[in-house]
Amino acid sequence: MDTLLGNQTGGYKVQTPEYEGPLDLLLSLIEHSELNITAISLATVTDQYLSYLRGLEQMKPDEISSFLVIAAKLVQIKSEALLPRPIEREPGEEDPGTALVELLILYKRYKEIAGWMVQRQENNLRTYLRVAPPPKVEAKLDLSNLTLAGLLASAESAFSKEKDKQALGTVIAAPRVTIREKIEFITKTMKNIHRMTFSGLITDKSTRIEIVVTFLAMLELIKRYHISAVQSELFGEIEFEKMEDWKEDEEIEIEFE
Repeated sequence: MDTLLGNQTGGYKVQTPEYEGPLDLLLSLIEHSELNITAISLATVTDQYLSYLRGLEQMKPDEISSFLVIAAKLVQIKSEALLPRPIEREPGEEDPGTALVELLILYKRYKEIAGWMVQRQENNLRTYLRVAPPPKVEAKLDLSNLTLAGLLASAESAFSKEKDKQALGTVIAAPRVTIREKIEFITKTMKNIHRMTFSGLITDKSTRIEIVVTFLAMLELIKRYHISAVQSELFGEIEFEKMEDWKEDEEIEIEFE
């Protein structure tokens, strides 16, 4: 953290009985006063910082130099804060208050991270990388119950399925389902039944096309007054019954097949 001061600290670590370096002292004074890290806060704690330096007379001059550098900046910040008007700086001239605030915020962040790492170290929260490769588990195939007859039967079953497959270039057309066929189907189904539901005409193997054509056939019979349908609720079951005037052998002309 002392590298934050660059060449002003000379690359060595200055440690007092309570603080490690001038930034640690300055941060402690601000936090003790319950202030945010701003230029105004720096001006407020300047006197406390200088008072603390007076107790460091026993420290060697080269060791106290980093504290004096920060003290000079604090005196400048406080003096500028007391002026009736803000200082007008030249283009590119550094604002000592802003620079020291950014430096102190960065120092605080590093200090928090260092404390977090020390806490993890004390709680033995370490992460270890896997160095050795994962063990190789050899798959074992159990052939104890395998017989020659069973193997032959499995092969014949697999090869027989290949015979029914069409070539990749073959176009397989969907089975043709007509409304006339479904009308005949409904007629035969209701020959001995007076009332039934639409779901009763559908099987588990019915395709989407068959369901749609069956529905159209039912609508055709309703249009011709051969059956009457009732649906008690939205998306509910459709119930229909045979009309008395419907003759099963009557020829029905269909507009669309």
